[in-house]
Amino acid sequence: MRAPDHYDVAVIGFGPSGAVATALLAQAGLRTLAIDRAREVWDKPRAIAIDHEILRVLDNLGVAERVLPHVAPFPASEHFGAQGQLIRRIDMVPEPYPLGYVPTMVFTQPPVEAALRDHAAGLPGAEVALGVELLSLEQDAERVTLRLRGEDGAERTVTADYAIGCDGATSTVRRALGIRYQDLVFDEPWLVVDVLVHEDALAHLPANAAQYCDPARPVTYIVGPGRHRRWEIMLLPGEDPRAMEAEAAVWRLLSRWVTPEDATLWRASSYRFHALVAAQWRQGRVFLAGDAAHQQPPFIGQGMCQGVRDVANLAWKLAQVHRTGPDDALLDTYGRERDAHVRELTARIKHIGEYICERDPEAARARDARLLAEGGGTARTVTRQEIVPPLSAGLLAAGAHPANGTLFPQPWVRDGTGGRVRLDTVAGHGWRLVLRGMPGPAASGDLTVLHLLEPGEAAPGAGLAATELDGVAAAWFARHGARAAIVRPDHYVFGTAADSVGLARLLDDLRARLPNLLLPLATSPEHAE
Repeated sequence: MRAPDHYDVAVIGFGPSGAVATALLAQAGLRTLAIDRAREVWDKPRAIAIDHEILRVLDNLGVAERVLPHVAPFPASEHFGAQGQLIRRIDMVPEPYPLGYVPTMVFTQPPVEAALRDHAAGLPGAEVALGVELLSLEQDAERVTLRLRGEDGAERTVTADYAIGCDGATSTVRRALGIRYQDLVFDEPWLVVDVLVHEDALAHLPANAAQYCDPARPVTYIVGPGRHRRWEIMLLPGEDPRAMEAEAAVWRLLSRWVTPEDATLWRASSYRFHALVAAQWRQGRVFLAGDAAHQQPPFIGQGMCQGVRDVANLAWKLAQVHRTGPDDALLDTYGRERDAHVRELTARIKHIGEYICERDPEAARARDARLLAEGGGTARTVTRQEIVPPLSAGLLAAGAHPANGTLFPQPWVRDGTGGRVRLDTVAGHGWRLVLRGMPGPAASGDLTVLHLLEPGEAAPGAGLAATELDGVAAAWFARHGARAAIVRPDHYVFGTAADSVGLARLLDDLRARLPNLLLPLATSPEHAE
């Protein structure tokens, strides 16, 4: 019989990443304890950007509809050079959208975070303890032991099979493990200002986001949902970060765009924009995620997205180990995959940040000329989606096929009842084999088999089938020369195949990596080509 104070997983920190981790684990049937020192969600915005990969995760959890009222499309970001000229644009890929949602969005954090907390706390198997502090953490070969203290001073000791530190940049868990951040060499002082603009003043502000790459003082302008607008303003040498947060100083900095008569100041906080990553993501039975594991500059709005990617990667692996037995090799792929991904994305963001933060006027003019030359004399448009890399290491099929490690698309499809739904509604979000125009095995064990049909194409005699409506997946299969794809529970592609022989080889590869996964042996003989 399970002890009442023993859990499958303990999640320390109940911000966005911790709440998503708790929900994913509880949804998978794991008894999960989440703790946080804060009882209430902070009423000021911090993260402001979210992307389609993250909203897909929230949709799989059943919470997307509660989040969407607080979300709006992220408009193009126009980068202006030293002379005020347009030198670059960062935008989103056009419709039809590859994952079924607007690719890049802005959001208001307090109500979104509250919705994530509320959803996680309401799931069977989830226990949430707020106003609770982690005093100590120890582990042995069998369990993690956590000593906790509530606001009333009462202490409690609990144990868990595993623990996840989602407790932010000053992580108590990371410090308890003795894990240090590695510095990826970016450190710049900025002031972040959020305002609520009065309705009659909105028309006077830029409709698009803007990056003013002015060597005199670089500034970022972000169009948030509704009346929310954000400015990120680089602080200059000699400026006291605390003094620059004062209301009078803030309005002086914003005077180019708004005055106190135009808007209400919501928040002004000074930060150092860092590029940091933990030297280890896992120590024994304890994992780090979110800001506890990494920090990156905010120039394409990926901070919170990275944290949710972390827990989406880890949660299904912990769930599989819980269900099928210990598998250290699988759990080790968490750190391998996320570390490589975070480092690559941070390097790309850092490169953008370095040209934005250029303070030397001559170097800034050279930068502007170089960027315009790259576009043939005009400002080139780069999509945010091409900046975010695929997975490059870990649980991926053998070989260097370019599809491996990419996100599998989520087209709109017609399901068996004739309804128009997103693909995950039909296929779920476990292990999936998606087939297009080729035979495959019947569904077996842990693998959902889905035939993706063209309009008018007859469904096969067995297995799931859906008709694609927008051609997104068809284009993806054609681009990668594939007719079959094995997709992981976090929607990353394990591998692809062009025919039945290749598919049999791909299934054998996955079986060798995950022997506890129940997979079909091969393509069924009656469907052999």
